[in-house]
Amino acid sequence: MAAPGAARMVQNPPMRAWRAGTGAVRAVVTDVDLHEAAALCQRDPVASVLAASRIEAAIASGAETGGSSLWGRVREGRLTALCWAGANLVPVCEPDDIDALGAFAETALRQGRRCSSIVGDARLVLPLWERLEPAWGPAREVRADQPSLAMDAAPLVEPDPQVRLTRPDELAMLLPACVQMFVEEVGYSPLLGAPGAYEARVRSLIEEGRSFVRTVDGPDGTRVAFKAELGAVTRAVAQVQGVWVAPEHRGRGLAASGMAAVVDQALATVAPVVSLYVNHYNERALAAYRRVGFRRVGTYATVLF
Repeated sequence: MAAPGAARMVQNPPMRAWRAGTGAVRAVVTDVDLHEAAALCQRDPVASVLAASRIEAAIASGAETGGSSLWGRVREGRLTALCWAGANLVPVCEPDDIDALGAFAETALRQGRRCSSIVGDARLVLPLWERLEPAWGPAREVRADQPSLAMDAAPLVEPDPQVRLTRPDELAMLLPACVQMFVEEVGYSPLLGAPGAYEARVRSLIEEGRSFVRTVDGPDGTRVAFKAELGAVTRAVAQVQGVWVAPEHRGRGLAASGMAAVVDQALATVAPVVSLYVNHYNERALAAYRRVGFRRVGTYATVLF
């Protein structure tokens, strides 16, 4: 269920011809109209934000269809389900649309695994993984219960006035904090294999005004005390990712006040709803987010490879 005020319905474009993907068993289409895909995501903007952010970015670039990265399922000439197939596999459909999940699974099995994770609404991710696991498993980790939280009003705690947008000249300072957060969250360094790609991602978030930081000065120079990014952004939702407090500053309330600052600025300049998802066992983070004003609106799941 999306947060109140999150949905902004978009008029569907005129009907268009659909072409089934080569060798498709259940008519997965590969020329999905991006505007129709964006409208489908608006049915639940918080649950669909990961796919919608990619779709809206493609629209902004001038593309008309999603190509091989966007699979669709069509009934009676209308798009009813989609799956973003990039670095992450992100299904978007009604939870009871077993036929669509089966079609996406068949397509994924024919192509072979190309993604680093399957992520999104748990009601879709877990049934999809059940179909893929015999061929793709075992996963490195399955996080089946990740509360999805959202808010669309001013934070309930005072925003930290020292949290601000990261400057481009602070990349070298921010990158080690991002790497440490990633290692703590995922279990390995993002610099393994293709270090340039991760650095480019951090740089792009800074340049796009989606990286927030609080710094402190010390004997070793200026360092990051708190950071967070708007990892997925649509016109309806800004999803916060990469929340991190330096170990030596934990237990001082920086997470709540820092997140309040991020929410305050995101609501004012980015989107009418701010969301995030967190592992169910991370009670400290959940408590901090509740203090800020986040409420649970659903459940995500992530399958990590």
